[in-house]
Amino acid sequence: MQIESTELDGVKVVTPKKFGDHRGFFSEVFVKRVFDEAGLAPDFVQDNHSFSADVGTIRGLHFQSPPFAQDKLVRVSRGRVLDVAVDLRRSSKTFGRHFAVELSAENWRQLLVPIGFAHGFCTLEPDTEVLYKVTNYYAPANDFGLAFDDPALGIDWGVDLAKAKLSDKDRRHPRLANLPVLFD
Repeated sequence: MQIESTELDGVKVVTPKKFGDHRGFFSEVFVKRVFDEAGLAPDFVQDNHSFSADVGTIRGLHFQSPPFAQDKLVRVSRGRVLDVAVDLRRSSKTFGRHFAVELSAENWRQLLVPIGFAHGFCTLEPDTEVLYKVTNYYAPANDFGLAFDDPALGIDWGVDLAKAKLSDKDRRHPRLANLPVLFD
């Protein structure tokens, strides 16, 4: 398993090994020991699975506030997405910056999104399935979002935003400048 740092402190690209033969493949997509040795110690408590039928479906940007904040380990089992993490830590030198990476069933990469970041993705292929592990349970009172199209973020989602498919909730999230301070 390869774990690569990004320009945003704590955000990692994780690429598990895949062993294949005429029957298919086998892959260890999470190994606690490997994460521990890399100085990462997420204690995952829940696995989530989403399906998006259409290209241009944007989910996010989402996060939970303390004490229910979550680390996420995101991967794609079918299809392809642009996966995005935005730094919400006010004291961080990269506050308000984002990191984007393509995750797909083909490239087998994963994104580790730590506490203090908003997370979202845009589907780049039809019938895409995204799986992610989280370190805290869903808490509706601590569920927040950030505007996916905030010009201050400058995220290129790779699709025509006028045709993007979002939930009503995701269309109403505040811009970064209007977000309360939730992470120091």
